[in-house]
Amino acid sequence: MKKFIAGIALAAVSSFAWTINGTGATFPYPVYKQWIKSFYEKTGNKVNYTGTGSGTGIKEVALRHVDFGGSDKPLSPATLKKGQLYQFPTVIGGIALSYNIPGVNNLKLSEEAIKGIVLGTIKYWDNPMIVKYNSQAKLPHKKIIFVHRSDKSGTTFNFTYYLSKMSPEWNQKFGARKLINWPTDAQGRSIAGKGNFGVSAAIKTNPYSIGYVDYADAVKNGLKMAEVQAADGKFVAPTPKNFAEGAKYAGFDPKLDFYKVIAYPKHGYPIIAATFILVPKEKIQNDKKVTAFFDYGYTNGDKAALKLGYVPLPESIKDMVRKYWADKGIAPAK
Repeated sequence: MKKFIAGIALAAVSSFAWTINGTGATFPYPVYKQWIKSFYEKTGNKVNYTGTGSGTGIKEVALRHVDFGGSDKPLSPATLKKGQLYQFPTVIGGIALSYNIPGVNNLKLSEEAIKGIVLGTIKYWDNPMIVKYNSQAKLPHKKIIFVHRSDKSGTTFNFTYYLSKMSPEWNQKFGARKLINWPTDAQGRSIAGKGNFGVSAAIKTNPYSIGYVDYADAVKNGLKMAEVQAADGKFVAPTPKNFAEGAKYAGFDPKLDFYKVIAYPKHGYPIIAATFILVPKEKIQNDKKVTAFFDYGYTNGDKAALKLGYVPLPESIKDMVRKYWADKGIAPAK
């Protein structure tokens, strides 16, 4: 009899279980993967998410090919209105400058050094700009290999947004974009990787390289990460604690669909980013399933997020997002 009852219960769960599909930013993929696994075990509902890059996430949800798109680049209220989309943040994370210099395990990079590396004016690891804050390290006279994204990327957008705020020269020449023709490409000193995992793999396998990659992927791949000079002049290590310090200055506003780029805060680690979800306005029933999943992540996923190196949204922001869902009629079904 017990087996019969258990069979009825399983059948009931299966008949009401649903599946939703999303694609986009690779930056939050590790934490979404954990939330998806836990959500399925708890509810039987399935969420498929593929990390294809923010550009693809925006494009695919705009074409209504998926139930939701992930993007590290927030869309402005005007762009959301044009595309008939809603938008909300999920987690905050940091972008690390990961490097592969044999024999060098601690590296400090000043704003001048970072600017020189990305602009291509600093070509060798033993450049005085780098040596200045790393006198104890044996920096070699080896060409710097710069690793960047090959695809349209929200991580690239947030990194170049940081560069634009930090360097007027960078801002004037390149600005903040999802795809960049890096100066080091023309010098033959670049490698391009697809997704954060592609950049991590390229750094890991190429001595004397450096690149920007999300913290979770850097940790997962055992990459060395530089301390970075912050806006207040201090050198700051990429850690969840220092990401959280920077995130205090996020300033999200639901009236602007949470549109906010948070890189280069006044204090704390300077290269931080929020990541966002986009859903079609007209697909209310599907949107309720999407918000049910992310509400589960907000409620039960902080521990997993912290373990992976992300900063969970403050409770006040989560409540703001839940009210936004209710106001738009896409709050999870009770």
